Amino acid sequence: MGQSFTLENDPNVCIETKLHGLCLLRRGKVRDVYEFGDMLLMIATDRISAFDVVLPTPIPMKGAVLTQLSRFWFDMFRDTVPNHLVTADVDDFPDELQPHREVLRFRGMLTLKAEMFPVECVARGYLVGSGWKEYRESGSVCGIKLSPGLRECDQLPEPLFTPATKAEKGHDINIPFEEVVRIVGKETADELKRLTLTLYLQAAAYAFPKGIIIADTKFEFGVHDGKIILCDEVLTPDSSRFWPRTLYRPGRPQPSFDKQYVRDYLERIHFNKQPPGPELPDSVVRGTTGKYLEAYRLLTGSSLV
Repeated sequence: MGQSFTLENDPNVCIETKLHGLCLLRRGKVRDVYEFGDMLLMIATDRISAFDVVLPTPIPMKGAVLTQLSRFWFDMFRDTVPNHLVTADVDDFPDELQPHREVLRFRGMLTLKAEMFPVECVARGYLVGSGWKEYRESGSVCGIKLSPGLRECDQLPEPLFTPATKAEKGHDINIPFEEVVRIVGKETADELKRLTLTLYLQAAAYAFPKGIIIADTKFEFGVHDGKIILCDEVLTPDSSRFWPRTLYRPGRPQPSFDKQYVRDYLERIHFNKQPPGPELPDSVVRGTTGKYLEAYRLLTGSSLV
């Protein structure tokens, strides 16, 4: 009999990295970030969080999808806004990183260091999530008044810029545009809004004929050499809502390519949304991996496996 692979010994799984000789700056919900000279080494693991709780069960290939899909969008947007990516090709990594190439393959990217803006730049094209909840209560989204009679998951007349503060723990908090102006200044706030909506519209127009509706997404920007650059991850199933276009029906929740599959399972078992999170069954793990890989295939036209 052949070897029986489990999540612990599956070569497609990376739960946590320990790269000896490198300085670990932080370990986030998903990414491990190391300092590498005047650059950063960002590694997307297969950890998954839901309701702000990191679950004990990884999702195989998830980190590879996040890194390679971000790489795809960075390349697409390069004429619109510069970005922090130096390389995501392990063959181009410096010699000092080659002993770690199996961990870094598909998952790692070397990036510029940037001074990050302390706001999440969110673009909403559809009425869903916290926006739908607020609309039902007040007829507005992040304080922006909308016309009455809209349904859950309706497309908005035009995309909205709905920034949020970055929370170290718990949910990010929606803030009005005026608060962004107070934090970063009027000129910079206007440019962050322009870039956010421009990138969202460009991505949504690209994805729609590929079979994916991008309902909303969040971007992070920073400053490098005095210029605003696009950073972190870009338009992944972790930072966006991707809906299959052929199944879109407004007036109800939508099937999706993101971790909603995991959230739905946790709701079914009445998870109290407090750590520690429960183990995920194999069917949910495989189903979630499949959704991430399918989103990558549809958007890029290629396969990671």
